Amino acid sequence: MGAFVISRRFNDEYKFTFTSRKGKVIFTSLSYELRFECEEDIQKFKTNIELAKFLKFKGSGGKYFFKLMLGEVHFATSRKYSTELLLQKGIKEIVTYAVKSEILDFSSNDSIFEDEIVEEEELD
Repeated sequence: MGAFVISRRFNDEYKFTFTSRKGKVIFTSLSYELRFECEEDIQKFKTNIELAKFLKFKGSGGKYFFKLMLGEVHFATSRKYSTELLLQKGIKEIVTYAVKSEILDFSSNDSIFEDEIVEEEELD
């Protein structure tokens, strides 16, 4: 099952990504000023996934991507895919798992893992 991951951009605005079961980013949201706006839009997406439209594009570098629309509103943009088949698999992952996916919040500046101080023992 995939996951929605909330984090911060370098400019301190919030964003979320949807990651696949294997941990690869499938799409990234637009920017949000407040963290709870991310949560609200994720819930809105999960509730209204039947309104989702995937506009497919081929970039100038030959890579494929899609813009995810929720109704008529641009909701997110996918990562770049090397083939159209991989792009289609990314869309299928969203349609299959997004509703059941959990929300992970990594937006705080706190370290998730405590730094462990390892002291070297003196050898005699």
